[in-house]
Amino acid sequence: MLTRGMTLHKRVPICRVTKPSTFNQDVKAVLPKAGLSARFVPYLLMGNHDRLHERVDSAGHGTGRLNTETITSFPVYIPCQSEQEAIADLGEALDERLRLLRQTNATLEAIAQTLFKSWFIDFDPVRAKAEGREPDGMDAATAALFPDSFEDSPLGPIPHGWQARSLDSIANYLNGLALQKFPPESDDEFLPVIKIAQLRAGIATNADRASARLKPEYVVRDSDVLFSWSGSLEVEFWCGGDGALNQHLFKVTSTEVPKWFYYLATRQHLPMFRQIAASKATTMGHIQRQHLTQAKVAVPPLLVLKAATEIIEPLLDRRISNSLQMRQLAQLRDSLLPRLISGKLRLPVAQSLIEETVA
Repeated sequence: MLTRGMTLHKRVPICRVTKPSTFNQDVKAVLPKAGLSARFVPYLLMGNHDRLHERVDSAGHGTGRLNTETITSFPVYIPCQSEQEAIADLGEALDERLRLLRQTNATLEAIAQTLFKSWFIDFDPVRAKAEGREPDGMDAATAALFPDSFEDSPLGPIPHGWQARSLDSIANYLNGLALQKFPPESDDEFLPVIKIAQLRAGIATNADRASARLKPEYVVRDSDVLFSWSGSLEVEFWCGGDGALNQHLFKVTSTEVPKWFYYLATRQHLPMFRQIAASKATTMGHIQRQHLTQAKVAVPPLLVLKAATEIIEPLLDRRISNSLQMRQLAQLRDSLLPRLISGKLRLPVAQSLIEETVA
């Protein structure tokens, strides 16, 4: 459990260690005494998160702090041993479901990226036909869509009849706003601010707040493609609910090519963009608009795009659907645990709610 750091002003990070690890002076290991199940400990802490967070104060330079006396004097409700194990069973089942969804998403992403690289970066089907071979893993109708020769382009040799286009010519990269200039209307009417930290975490919990009346293009919705071009460079599908687009993030859209194409094309250039950002002699590396112009991708004719869409789009749609379910499950876990720990909710009811969500 983190007990010192600026993060504590937002939340109290709690995790269960699953392999031998070390930790520094800003972290405390919580070890169970007699009568307390080790499996139950993480859920006991997570179920009391909000109460713990209320006890965070400030150390020097405004750093958040949970001091030892505050923690050791913190009162908690401890159910009987059998109920501790039952709550742990429920929590672990949810965590395992979340782990499997994350694992599935990593596989789906890897398959989509591999296909994109094969067809649109390495041009494997075209190379095969140029060498008199049938393209691997492709039916005859799809193979017939690819040419059997290359032509020169600013990108180098690309399939005959294709176009070398810059990223910013196939998609619109909309930079976010300085949202401190757009305060929320009230405590009830606001949008969470999507910054780099929220993009990396995939959620907007404890985010800053901004006006709910922004122009529609600056509102982030589920499945939007976001690209952080400063600091930590990431390209992700946003699946954390409605939010406001902060500066240093691009919302990427297109009327030229499908979403999967501009998402994977941008990701393909991410290593290069990170190198550019790392070379900046500033405290926060970044890329510039000119780098989007310099980054090229081979755009095929419409029939090839349609054929690829039939294969790649379902993979990424399922990835997005899994991420949305992960958000639901995490929210359900975080809402159920405090009520289970306090005895306000019985286990059979909690199990029914989980089954309804997973179904």
